[in-house]
Amino acid sequence: MSLLEGQDLCRKYQLSGQDPVWALRDVSCRMEAGSWTTIAGPSGSGKSSLLALLAALDRPTSGKVLVGGENISFATDVVQARYRRNRIGIVFQEYQLLEQLSALENVAMPLLVTNMKGKTRRERARQLLAAVGLEARAAHLPRQLSGGERQRVALARALVHDPDILFADEPTSNIDQKAARQVLDILHGVKDRGRTLVIVSHDPQMLVPADQVLTLEDGRLVS
Repeated sequence: MSLLEGQDLCRKYQLSGQDPVWALRDVSCRMEAGSWTTIAGPSGSGKSSLLALLAALDRPTSGKVLVGGENISFATDVVQARYRRNRIGIVFQEYQLLEQLSALENVAMPLLVTNMKGKTRRERARQLLAAVGLEARAAHLPRQLSGGERQRVALARALVHDPDILFADEPTSNIDQKAARQVLDILHGVKDRGRTLVIVSHDPQMLVPADQVLTLEDGRLVS
């Protein structure tokens, strides 16, 4: 049984007074535990829409997403929230760090919904910042960090609760080559620890280490 599977996924957006827009049409895919999947394709091909469905950030128009054989696509909001909280970590394209919080506080934030005590949360966040090479920047606000540093803080935040699956949407798109290599090294480390990666990317560097590459065009899986 695959860890994560999409079956015949379709996503249609209906805007008032306009023809429907199909972001995805009949996309099926599966990800084994411990694998690296890169979702590739031109802008507007449906990459981020597919990631959103697999991460239960959105619901399909039809089709389903299975996690360990369980259909989560039309589960209750509580069940989907539990999946996002306990099983996955997400790195968004624009980082989505809270500007009024320090790097340490941003990384620790996902742990607020756990029973972990404050001191333990801060120590766990500090460990993750150290793992991405940013322990010395723990007290800095996002605006005091470079793009590459913000991306690494976002990675640390996504990994702070040790998720089974890491989703990342264009994790190297807004950073320079040196920072991109640092991010790539972190992702390799995540996979080496047996975690599953699902990466949306235009970056050729993200194709080489992948166990599978899913290529989308016009909302359809073409290879």
